[in-house]
Amino acid sequence: MALSVKERDRLKVLHEVEQGHLKQRQGAEQLGMSERGFRKLLKRFRANSDGAVVHALRGRRSNRRLKEETAQRAVEAVRRQYPDFGPTLAAEYLAKDLQINLSRETLRQLLIREGCWKVKPRQIREVHVWRPRRSCWGEMVQWDTSVHAWLEDRGPAKMYLIALIDDATSRLFARFVPADSTEHHMRVLWAYVERYGRPQAVYTDRASLFQPTLAPGWKGAEPGPKTETQMGRAFRELGIEWIAAQSPQAKGRIERSFGTLQDRLVKGLRLAGAKTLEDANRYLEQEFLPDWDERFAVKADNAVDVHRPLGAVLKLESTLSWVEQRQVTNDYTVAWEAQRWQIPKEAVRPGLRRSMIRIEARLDGSLRARIDDQFVVLSICKKAEKQSEPAKRPARRYVPPPGQSRWMDQFSVKGNEAWKAYRQQGGAVSAPLRSPSGLPPRG
Repeated sequence: MALSVKERDRLKVLHEVEQGHLKQRQGAEQLGMSERGFRKLLKRFRANSDGAVVHALRGRRSNRRLKEETAQRAVEAVRRQYPDFGPTLAAEYLAKDLQINLSRETLRQLLIREGCWKVKPRQIREVHVWRPRRSCWGEMVQWDTSVHAWLEDRGPAKMYLIALIDDATSRLFARFVPADSTEHHMRVLWAYVERYGRPQAVYTDRASLFQPTLAPGWKGAEPGPKTETQMGRAFRELGIEWIAAQSPQAKGRIERSFGTLQDRLVKGLRLAGAKTLEDANRYLEQEFLPDWDERFAVKADNAVDVHRPLGAVLKLESTLSWVEQRQVTNDYTVAWEAQRWQIPKEAVRPGLRRSMIRIEARLDGSLRARIDDQFVVLSICKKAEKQSEPAKRPARRYVPPPGQSRWMDQFSVKGNEAWKAYRQQGGAVSAPLRSPSGLPPRG
């Protein structure tokens, strides 16, 4: 039976405990279990080997599962007779009137599933207290970005430093990037995972890179395209827990490190003569970060490295890309950025038309589709160019000659001749001339 990423991570902790690298208490903390529950899991591991992390009911129908007919009867009764009842009151009336005995929580979950009851967001008062460091390297990494004039007046006026500092050891990993974007954060994560492995958790702020701005109704929904960002999806697929800080003080270790970096790193770049982003990254990786680990890194309570390898299942080039769902049209094309992209003929499968497939815009610039666990390169559909048409001359406006337009009657040639005659006669004519506006003539 194939193991999921979460089960493989649990299996690694069990192996570390079995080999004596971790204590049972530490293993229970990493898996979020009680010590008693971890001892039971360890006992099953010793008896059943790797199969101990697989739930015994996987693939089997639970004997205690609620019958679908009973669930439908309860939901229909609530819709018909108790539409404005809460789950608690509705459960009481179902048991009294219809002899349908359901607990309040079971009925509540049924009503939420059918859209008859909306979950009210909880108001939790946050209390920040001091906490100790994590016990192992790789348990949690604090992640943040600092924008600063790192090269002073020698290069770009603004560069971004993406930094990841380990909570247990204060080891630092950082890269200079030109923009604080999803693409550059993915590139930094790629470099970190390739060097050290997957950390168990990352601790970031609540920036839009990591958490979208959601309406109240979406905040309690399951992770999906509308409730998580591309970075959040990448964390989920890599099996990395994302922890959001409620305040800058909550991730004080990375915040304080930026104060040190804006002093020491700026001066180091000045002495190294760095003038470009590439020069800054070269000095940062080859000289500054090794000096930082030697000067500021501390020993963890436990020397075990809990970074997890990628394995054969996870692919960084697939996970660390811009992923969206697209519908396949009848001619086996998909829309992406106002253009049509063609699926190769050899990748066409029965039932592919009108289905939703995963599209990945990868960091190398290619566009790929995932079809039946296979990645297919898409090609753009070029449109035929239109033949150039001869430029049309603008239509000339017809202007009638003087004296033929009604609104210019008072300014016609006859009017000018009459005016000349009036001037020659000394201003006396048989009838007084009037201007078009009705005012007395000039002169």
